[in-house]
Amino acid sequence: MNGSEFVFVYSTFPDEAAARRVGEALVRQKLAACVNIYPPMHSIYEWEGKLESAAEISAFIKTRRAKVDAVIAAAQPLHPYTVPCFLVLPIEDGNEDYLAWARAQTTAASHR
Repeated sequence: MNGSEFVFVYSTFPDEAAARRVGEALVRQKLAACVNIYPPMHSIYEWEGKLESAAEISAFIKTRRAKVDAVIAAAQPLHPYTVPCFLVLPIEDGNEDYLAWARAQTTAASHR
């Protein structure tokens, strides 16, 4: 097994609709193999000098390291936040059949 070419791009959204809109766009464009959208969590942060607290939806975008810049470039204009969170988390390894599927899903159809 060798999953070092894969990463999660972690992001947060104000609601499920926004997370789904970005996730669906990334999968359709073959920039992500899969996007896991998690139910509401509670975030506490400072924004423009004021302590904020809000429910947010988190998403883990499964993609290849080589596609990270393209993922962020495609997701950012669709994202409703002024300063969206895009954090890249490494995937050390995984089962080869899943990684082969993820690799195929993030390969443009014309290159298959």
